[in-house]
Amino acid sequence: MNLDDRQHLEAIDQSGMLAHVDGLPEQLEKAFQHGLRLPLSDTLNNVQQVLICGMGGSAIGGDFLGALMQAKGRLPVFVCRTYDLPAWANNEKTLVIASSFSGYTEEVIAAYEIAVQRGLPVVALTTGGALAALVEGKPDQTLWKFDHQSPPRAALGWSVGLLLAVAHRLNWMPDIERDVRTAVAVMQKYRAIYGFEVPTERNPAKRQAGQFMGRFPVSYGGGAFEIVARRWKTQFNENSKIWAMYEAIPEADHNGVVGIEFPERQIAHTVAMFIRSREFDHPRVALRHDLTSQIFLQAGVNIDHFWAEGDTLLAQVMHATLYGDYMSLYAAIAHDADPTVIWPIDQLKEQLSSHN
Repeated sequence: MNLDDRQHLEAIDQSGMLAHVDGLPEQLEKAFQHGLRLPLSDTLNNVQQVLICGMGGSAIGGDFLGALMQAKGRLPVFVCRTYDLPAWANNEKTLVIASSFSGYTEEVIAAYEIAVQRGLPVVALTTGGALAALVEGKPDQTLWKFDHQSPPRAALGWSVGLLLAVAHRLNWMPDIERDVRTAVAVMQKYRAIYGFEVPTERNPAKRQAGQFMGRFPVSYGGGAFEIVARRWKTQFNENSKIWAMYEAIPEADHNGVVGIEFPERQIAHTVAMFIRSREFDHPRVALRHDLTSQIFLQAGVNIDHFWAEGDTLLAQVMHATLYGDYMSLYAAIAHDADPTVIWPIDQLKEQLSSHN
C-alpha cells in the first residue's frame, strides 16, 4: 500500500474524487456568495420553524445548519429524511427547504408535493431535474438553482453554503459571513496538511486511512460533531466501500459502550474514532470521550482521537469534515476501490424505478 504514488491514485480515482475533496473550501465560499445573489421573498421573514427535506449530503447540510442554529440561532431546524412531512408542518409558519442535488430524489419530491398540498412556503435547492421543473415559475415558491459537476456527496459545500445564505438573509443567526470566511480559511490551511502531495509520514489523514485495512471504523461525536461522525460514516461507506457506524456521545454511554464483548474476533478489528473539540464540547461530553475511550482500549478496541480546529463552530465542523473526506478517499485508494463508483445505490434506483 503506497498512498504517495500519483500514478496509482489516478489509476484508481478515475473520476477525480480527489479534486472534489480538494475543492471543498472554495465550494463553500462560492455557494454562500451565490446564495446572497438569488431571489428570496421578504415574506419568509415570518416563518417560525424550518424543515429541510433531503437525503445524503443534502440532509447532512441541513444537520449542520440545525446544529449551528441550536448553538446561536433564533429558530428550530428539523431535517426530514423520508417521503412524508410531520403532521405539525401544517401552516405558513413552517418553511420547507427541499434540497436535492440532482432534482430527482424521490423522497424529496414526495415531501415537496405534500408541502404544496398543505400550502407551506417552499425554497428548493437543486441543480435542476424534476424538482426545478415543479417549482419554476410558481409565484409562491422559491427556486435556487446552481451548477456543479460532481457526485451529490461531493457537493456538501453547496448544500451547507446555500443553507447558510438563506439563514443569513433571513437573519436567523448572527455573524454568518464571518463564520463562512473563517471556515474557508481553516479548511485551506489544513488542505495543505491533508492533501495528496503531502507524504504519508507527514500526513495524518493518510496514516489514519492505513488503519482501516481489515478493520471496522466507528465514529463518535457529541453535539454538532455527532453530525460529523455521521458524515464520516457515510463517506467510509460510499467512497471507501467500508461497512462503518457512527454513535453519539453521550447517548452511546447508555447502550453502545456495553457492546464490546461479542463477537470476540471483531473487537481487535474495530477502530473507534472520537471527534473532539476543546472549545465546543460540553465539559461532561469531553470527560465522557476520555472515559469511554479508556473502556474501549481496555477491551482491546483500537482508538483514536481527532481534535477539530478553528475559532468558530462552523470552522471546526468543516475542518473535521474535510479530514474525514480525505481519510475516506485514501482508504479507497488503499483498498484499490474507485471512490466515485456506487453501484449498489445505482442498482437500487434502477430497481425502484421499475416499481413506479
